[in-house]
Amino acid sequence: MSWPAAFIAIALAAVSAAVWAWSWRERTELIARAATGGDPARAPELIRRYGCAGCHTIPGISGADGQVGPPLAGLRQRVFVGGVAENSADHLIEWIVAPQKFSPTSAMPATGISQAEARDIAAYLYAR
Repeated sequence: MSWPAAFIAIALAAVSAAVWAWSWRERTELIARAATGGDPARAPELIRRYGCAGCHTIPGISGADGQVGPPLAGLRQRVFVGGVAENSADHLIEWIVAPQKFSPTSAMPATGISQAEARDIAAYLYAR
């Protein structure tokens, strides 16, 4: 392979890798939206407003480095929500709204987050 052909092949491979990475992120967000009915773009403001970052480390949220609750990175790969409920979109949304429904002694407080807001936060967490 001549130098120009090798350069073109390397450039195409780099572009292909970039498109694949972008597409993976896009696909993950679409799946999270479909599973939860929420909009992950609205979640960062909600996460700040309700103080989630005070207890949890949350990827993509500046200052979200709380150590009280578990880190929320990779939530979609976990088997359980809150250690007690099967990990599903419905359970995650309900956990965010009313954790004591699943675990009466949970340290996570009822925050006043609405069902619609919980859908947005769940979509964000599943998209990360």
